[in-house]
Amino acid sequence: MSTLKDIPVVSESAAAPRSGEKYRTAQGFSAIKDGIKTVEEPPARLPGGKPRWLKAQLAVGAGYETVRRTVREHRLATVCEEAKCPNIGECWNAGTATIMLMGEVCTRACRFCAVDTGNPRGWLDAEEPENTARTVELMGLRYVVLTSVNRDDLADGGAAHFAAAVRAIKARTPATAVEALTPDFQGVMRDVETVVDSGLEVFAQNVETVRRLTHPVRDPRAGYERTLEVLAHAKRHRPAVLTKTSLMLGLGETEDEIVEAMDDMRSHGVDLLTLGQYLRPTVNHLAVERFVTPLEFDRYREWALARGFRECVSGPLVRSSYRAEQALAGNNAGLDNVRLVDGLAPAADATRGPRD
Repeated sequence: MSTLKDIPVVSESAAAPRSGEKYRTAQGFSAIKDGIKTVEEPPARLPGGKPRWLKAQLAVGAGYETVRRTVREHRLATVCEEAKCPNIGECWNAGTATIMLMGEVCTRACRFCAVDTGNPRGWLDAEEPENTARTVELMGLRYVVLTSVNRDDLADGGAAHFAAAVRAIKARTPATAVEALTPDFQGVMRDVETVVDSGLEVFAQNVETVRRLTHPVRDPRAGYERTLEVLAHAKRHRPAVLTKTSLMLGLGETEDEIVEAMDDMRSHGVDLLTLGQYLRPTVNHLAVERFVTPLEFDRYREWALARGFRECVSGPLVRSSYRAEQALAGNNAGLDNVRLVDGLAPAADATRGPRD
């Protein structure tokens, strides 16, 4: 086995690379499996293991196999697979998927994320926008979430490619609502406008964590303020487009910091918020600092609604695109957090934040 900068390199055609190994992709560039190099002494796990409310539906079933076959046939990547989403069984069995554009390799290395990291050196699949639209049509989707890896190797960060996929979907299925969960485009607002002008209904960019924890949680090239500025610009540019962001909890944030983040989002015009539990995808990633209880998620949702968000979908297994089509239903996307934990008393006054 060869090495590159002391990291073992395996060919994609050889045995599947292990987490943290560098491998050669089919397009000829190198990438690190799961995004983070192997660490010699992984952070310790929380004692007691995962609580019972973090059990997800198994990724089996006819609906799951149909979606899996469709995305394979059209050479598409899904964030459901690449980011090891715990809801893949539930969502794919319901016939929904979040499609990841511009390949499976990200130019950034956030310490919470299991997407492979590397430099695609300008590679793009020119047929991907049309393949994406055809897949959406075949699946009969009324609502689709498009996301992508960061592509800092491209002059526009992939904005034109992203917009082309939205337009292709609208050309084939005009009634399909499109949500775009995008990179930050390095804060270049004309690239943000390229995507916002493509005909989508929802523009999303994730803050991911509270201000204090942005680094080391996110890649050094990402920023708390930059994400907020991107969201604010999208809202100013097209006020009718809904803006959306997401927070992972359990990384060491305080409740005061959660409230501060909510207030920052609202002051930048964010309409929709999702809150979910951070789960370490591999031993090389950041450790979980605490498991947030289902009733705490209910309480945080009430704080968000009291601050003027149109909806806050909040629960242990919620991810930024979870049940996205139900974002404006006003019912926490159908989640019942109370039922996740037997025998717990009703939450206290949930409308009060820690600063109130």
